[in-house]
Amino acid sequence: MVAVSPTRTRTREPDQACAEAVDLARDAVVAVVGAAEVGDHLGVQAEGERIVTHLFECADPAYAGWRWAVTVVRAPRAKAVTVSETVLLPGPGALLAPDWVPWHERLRPGDLGVGDLLPAPPDDERLVSLVVLEGEDAVTDWFGGGEDTGPAEPAELPAPGRSRVLSAIGRESASERWYDSEHGPRTPLAHAAPAHCVSCGFFVPLSGELGRLFGACANAYAPDDGRVVSADHGCGAHSESMADAVAARVLAPVIDEFGYDLVDLPGVSVEETVFEPLSRGAD
Repeated sequence: MVAVSPTRTRTREPDQACAEAVDLARDAVVAVVGAAEVGDHLGVQAEGERIVTHLFECADPAYAGWRWAVTVVRAPRAKAVTVSETVLLPGPGALLAPDWVPWHERLRPGDLGVGDLLPAPPDDERLVSLVVLEGEDAVTDWFGGGEDTGPAEPAELPAPGRSRVLSAIGRESASERWYDSEHGPRTPLAHAAPAHCVSCGFFVPLSGELGRLFGACANAYAPDDGRVVSADHGCGAHSESMADAVAARVLAPVIDEFGYDLVDLPGVSVEETVFEPLSRGAD
């Protein structure tokens, strides 16, 4: 029986000649960036056999926490140490730029400007091919068809060139985004409205499945004019709020029958007039 001892990891010691070549390493980085950019010597790191990296503080204020790394080497049986490379590397507390994100993931609503193009990818889950006629992405959901009426007629289909329509995922995503926006029912404007948009004469429902909950506002005086609003949204420009507002302004006059004011008349002065008290129930 053979006893197997646990594997031991040997700590690599830096080559002495390379570790002592501090001045050589400093001169190498100074020759590249200048003496003003190189700070104190921070230490050495063993990279391999007779390969050592010297670390110097970067004095450039734009690179706080970064370090100049100068790698030096020595050939076998040679006493001379030579410089292999010089590079600027981040230290443990270095200020780093955020990770790179592809442009299509950085894009946000409103970023598209005049002349910009944003083509939808072929595998966009928000879209489905127009030829799909079954399931939750069926074209019949969009163009008036149904289980009773069958597929949509050619006259109901979009104009040539439109090969895709919104998928179920696309419709759900749009519904959630619109409903949670400032044009939905959870805004202070909607809470203060006299009634919901669904009962407003300026509410133009959308067609298809989205029309069950959303429409466009056609009131030029409304804050949501020309925008998609939910049916349970609302504002003060509701078409039926005018009659209630007029009725609220017609109030019965209040007559004070107990108090009175004395006023001067032409030829009669209040201060020069003698008043006698009026007693109720007098003879």
